[in-house]
Amino acid sequence: MELLSNLSLGFATALTLTNVFYCFVGVLLGTVIGVLPGIGPLATIAMLLPITYKLTDPTTALIMLAGIYYGAQYGGSTTAILVNLPGEISSVVTTLDGYQMARNGRPGPALSIAAVGSFFAGTVATLLIAGFAPPLAEVAFKFGPAEYFSLMVLGLIAAVILAHGSILKALAMVVFGLLIGMVGTDVNSGVARFSFDIPELTDGLDFAAIAIGIFGFGEIIYNLELRDKREVFARKVGRLLPSMAELRASIAPILRGTALGSFLGILPGGGSVLASFTSYAVEKKVSKTPERFGKGAIEGVAGPESANNAGAQTSFIPMLTLGIPTNAVMALMIAGMMIHNIQPGPQVMTSNPSLFWGLIASMWIGNLMLVILNLPLIGIWIRLLTVPYRILYPAILLFCCVGAYSINNNVFDVFVTIPFAILGYVFRKLDCEPAPLLLGLVLGKLMEEYLRRAMTISRGDWSVFVTRPLSATLLAIAAVLLIIVFMPAIAKKRGEAFAEEET
Repeated sequence: MELLSNLSLGFATALTLTNVFYCFVGVLLGTVIGVLPGIGPLATIAMLLPITYKLTDPTTALIMLAGIYYGAQYGGSTTAILVNLPGEISSVVTTLDGYQMARNGRPGPALSIAAVGSFFAGTVATLLIAGFAPPLAEVAFKFGPAEYFSLMVLGLIAAVILAHGSILKALAMVVFGLLIGMVGTDVNSGVARFSFDIPELTDGLDFAAIAIGIFGFGEIIYNLELRDKREVFARKVGRLLPSMAELRASIAPILRGTALGSFLGILPGGGSVLASFTSYAVEKKVSKTPERFGKGAIEGVAGPESANNAGAQTSFIPMLTLGIPTNAVMALMIAGMMIHNIQPGPQVMTSNPSLFWGLIASMWIGNLMLVILNLPLIGIWIRLLTVPYRILYPAILLFCCVGAYSINNNVFDVFVTIPFAILGYVFRKLDCEPAPLLLGLVLGKLMEEYLRRAMTISRGDWSVFVTRPLSATLLAIAAVLLIIVFMPAIAKKRGEAFAEEET
């Protein structure tokens, strides 16, 4: 009964005219920019995050950000199917069979099954969040400063392990993010540090400006280097609805993908990515005709797309209940909460229940909007994809500059994006995934705060982190994960797996 009462409060909040409007704006903007190849949800949210600064109600702002996330993910799947260019890493698997279906004259069924699978997975994931979030929040209230610090260490280590590419590079990116987060005013003493007597740096480097520089400008520079040649086979979609045979073949993969994604999405570092690749491997393994995969098997679209969406939504669970971002997008969501003076963590559920449950209810509304909105607009997305990138990028560049300036109405924030744009491009060239940097940047200040609180309570005794059972357990798990991932056999298999993903 309590769950129904909470969901009733959530839908009452999410279904207000203002929140429905901004949810619609979020999914529309997210889809439009997410459709553009090479940008993806992370860069999309980074560019559009400043828009929410002007919204006075934090619930409305977070609902809009969540809508942008769903929309950008759906747009990434659209480009994967129509142009063979995934909008995000988790959509890479969709290109294998989705693009072949488009080449074979079946883009409509591929897009429809992706939409239906995503909606079903999103619905299940929303119910899981509503069911499991309250018990997890109750557990989180038992955490002290030492436990929170250890939990954040574990989260960063897990993010490093699940990051793409070299472990050492991912570790370096996390450390770099932690160092950037130290710029500003010391929490305890109030003394400016690493500000170089620049007044604008006394409050620290703005998170959104850094994200726009690395993921907005950096992606633009990198994409300009690529050949501007995209082959769109599906200029006319034709039949949208899948046949009964295709629908029957998709039911089991959707169910399996939803289950996999719901579980793996909670893992730090990119659960939706892991979920989509795992789902594809499972579907190919259980299929009686595995030779069809890679040639236009609809199961290769239904399973990974369901897993991708379920994983993306269940990644909200640690963010909402513990205040710990499991991936870079959740780090941006936490930044959005902090912008509106909301401290992420379990207290959100008790101090601001309308925000907590309104955001959960809006997830279902946003997914429903995606299905209703996007299927009729497929023709528009196809025409948008045929526009040369050299024409699109100046508009994106201008949008990023306006967004960076609107953060604090300060030109300095625009200048901040320039060095990080260069860094974003360099990171891409060096195969350094920048997502761990954002996690380090967001968690850095929180880790420092909890570290100092723990040390203050223990009167400077460092053993507090290993004498408290829960804290010691979390640190032990982090240490074991690091040891395992550096083992030669595991490192070799990991390198082979990521090499296959790149191809």
